[in-house]
Formats: sequence, C-alpha cells, structure tokens
Amino acid sequence: MYSSEQIREMVNSFIATLDIEREPKELYRPITYTLSQGGKRVRPVLFLMAYNMYKDNLHDALYPAVAMETYHNYTLIHDDVMDRAAIRRGMPTVAAKWGDNAAILSGDTMLVLAYEFISKCPTEKLPAMLALFTQTAKEIGEGQQYDMEFETRENVSEEEYLEMIRLKTSVLMAASLKMGAILAGANDEDQANLYAYGETMGLAFQLQDDMLDVYGDAAVFGKKIGGDIVCNKKTYLLIKAMEQASPDELDAINEWMAKERFDEQAKIEFFTALYDRLGVRTRCEEKINELFNRCDAYIEKVSLPADKKTALKEFIDSLLNRNL
Repeated sequence: MYSSEQIREMVNSFIATLDIEREPKELYRPITYTLSQGGKRVRPVLFLMAYNMYKDNLHDALYPAVAMETYHNYTLIHDDVMDRAAIRRGMPTVAAKWGDNAAILSGDTMLVLAYEFISKCPTEKLPAMLALFTQTAKEIGEGQQYDMEFETRENVSEEEYLEMIRLKTSVLMAASLKMGAILAGANDEDQANLYAYGETMGLAFQLQDDMLDVYGDAAVFGKKIGGDIVCNKKTYLLIKAMEQASPDELDAINEWMAKERFDEQAKIEFFTALYDRLGVRTRCEEKINELFNRCDAYIEKVSLPADKKTALKEFIDSLLNRNL
C-alpha cells in the first residue's frame, strides 16, 4: 500500500510529464500554469488510494485519476472569474493574470482534457466511469448555481446550504473514490460505501474551508482571508450567525451585505467579531466532527481487511487537521 504522500508525489510527477503544450500557446499556457501549482491533489489521491485498496500497480489508473484533478481545476478557474478572485494557492488566478476570456476558454479546454484522460481507461470500464463522471459534473454545476443564488437571498437554511455544498464539493470527492474502486474491480457494495464515505467527508472538508476563510493563515490557506465575507457568500458560519443574531445584529448584518461600496477590511473585521461573539466557530467545528464520525461507519463497511483501509483513513484524518 502506498501512503498519501507517495501517491501525491506520483501524481505530481505524472502531471509534469503531460504533453499539453500545443498551439495556440495562449490557450494551453494557463492550463499548464494551473496544473503545475501543486496543492494537496486531494481528488486524484482519493482516486488512487481507493484503487490501491484493491490493486497494487497504480500506473494504469494515473490518467483517470489526473482527470479528476484537471476537472477540479477547471471549476476553480471559472469560480475565480465569477468571484472576481485575484489569488489562488498564493498565486495570481488565471483571470487575474490573463483576463476573463482566457480563463473561460482555457477552463473549457481543461474540461475536454478531463474527458480525454478518462477515456484512456480500459474499454470495459469506460461506460460506468463516464456515466458517474458526467453525472458528477452536472451536479457540480447545479451546486454552483445554488451558490450564486444564495448570495442574493436573505435567508438560507442549514439544510439548503449542506445540500449546496454536497453538490458543489462533496460529489467530486465521492466520485473520485468510487471511480477508483470501479476501475479496480470492487464490488457494488464497496463502491457505494466508498462513495458515501467521500460524500460525507466532502461536507466536512467544505465546512472546514468556510472556517479557514475567516480564521486561516493566508500563507497556508493560499487565498485571501475573508474572501467569502467580502462576496456575501452564505457560508455555514454566516447561516448560523444569522440564526442566533439579535434583531440589532441582524440589522447590522443586512446593512453590511447590502452595501455596494465598503471598506473590505472593516467588513471582514465586523463579521469575524460577530462570529466570535456568537460562538459559531465552535458550532462549525462540532458539525465537522459529527460528519467525520459518520465517515467512520462507511469505511468500516468496506469489505477489506483493516490494514487495506489504514492509509485512506489516515489521509482523511490529515485533511481535518489543516492549520487554522
């Protein structure tokens, strides 16, 4: 069994060998720029860890695993256009560096590349792989639409928010695990439990991202702290704050969110102080821990010896302990 770090190094080495420098260079340069930035490579690592639970040789799984990373980065490029984000992973976003048009077109090309990489898996596995990947891509688009709609809605419930992040974030992690299992020939029950494991873990992962946006270290987080606050994102913290706020606090929240011109730092400081006062960080941490406990039940149902699951469980645990 490979460790998550060994698999990450394998993924990075494989990405470095990809021959995607074609003409016109201005189309492919942003793609190379994006894929070369590294990061945790969570989705391809999940794919290959699931595959490695059943098979030892990971070489045949590298292309479809990297398809998940390519697709994920395509969504980030487009998200940064919609959010007007200038920094991603501590570097200028594609939109900030090359402009919106280049970001949209290069992102679209990354989506096509993701399908191309998946198509390199064995023919007998291709229908199931493509069906799950296509369904996942549709769901992610649905989640992004909900996310945009929530920005202009006054009230979003916790249940609505969790469903939005399930679609926008969790399903790709879940699909990465299940597709690795499909490719490795796992039985249907194991595939379903690994999907549920990834889906639940993805919810916790996104809630942690919500906290990092407020309480994280920009150097570690790789993005500007407070970006969700500035953009009026309905995060878990904001939703819980609005549930608990006094009438005066709620008026202040709505006033800040209605402003078209404002001091960004002042807005970030207001909401951070509000979250501290209402204790919503603690509530968010409690929800994250609840979700991770649910994950354990799913991985225990996977019909493999305990030692085959250890590396994946350790990797998931490490995701919970990112520096805040």
